[in-house]
Amino acid sequence: MAHADRNGIAIHQVSFSRKGRRILNQIDLQVGNRELIGLIGPNGAGKSSLLKLLVKLLTPTGGTIFLDGKDLNEWPPREVARRVAYLPQGPMIESAFPCREVILMGRYAHLGRFDREGTRDHEIVREAMRLTETTTLADRPVTELSGGELQRVLLARTLAQEARYLLLDEPTANLDPQHQLGLIELVASLVEKGISVLMALHDLHLAARYCHRLILIHQGEVIAEGAPRAVLTEQNLRQVYGIEAEVTFHPTLHYPVVTPLSVTPGR
Repeated sequence: MAHADRNGIAIHQVSFSRKGRRILNQIDLQVGNRELIGLIGPNGAGKSSLLKLLVKLLTPTGGTIFLDGKDLNEWPPREVARRVAYLPQGPMIESAFPCREVILMGRYAHLGRFDREGTRDHEIVREAMRLTETTTLADRPVTELSGGELQRVLLARTLAQEARYLLLDEPTANLDPQHQLGLIELVASLVEKGISVLMALHDLHLAARYCHRLILIHQGEVIAEGAPRAVLTEQNLRQVYGIEAEVTFHPTLHYPVVTPLSVTPGR
């Protein structure tokens, strides 16, 4: 059972409903220090709603969320933003801001109401662009970017926030294989430096290879939680995804490899 800790995010018996429909049902989970956690499950399982609850974009209908030992509701929005950075799924920006300005928005949580960005803020933005390979996009309007380029710019904005916890909702969507791998490697390197990441993923291959722990959600409930090899079982894949699959293990890296074979009869 999740519990309040001085460091980390703890979700205790959290439920969420929208228009009378139960989206999440009594979720318990913990995000500790230097963890890379994969949130997996089919479309509509409740993954995006759970991430939005953790940054107060949605409000639980039951239960409590703790951030660094204190009820999330007791934190002012700016303090939450200093600790937790969120990259939503499929974000859209309609104004033609240059990419550099969009990334600089990640510094707002660290500035006073009338403060202007200083030298250090611009240094952090340059480093975020370097890490996400967006330096060459700095002066381009975000409205002219491809989906993959926009995803990397918004990841840079998330990194510029310098938060201890990163919440990423399908961060590899719209990315080609090179940038998918580059993003996941970057996230893994940030975790080694002390960041904690909770990341919703559809790609079970990437989830199995890089995540320390997986949380499998189905119909708003946690079905399984633990190491990838404990969660990605043929039985769980049949129950949650409705597929017959073969689970083998990579010969040198030893993570579970899921090969879908067919749709489960009756699904």
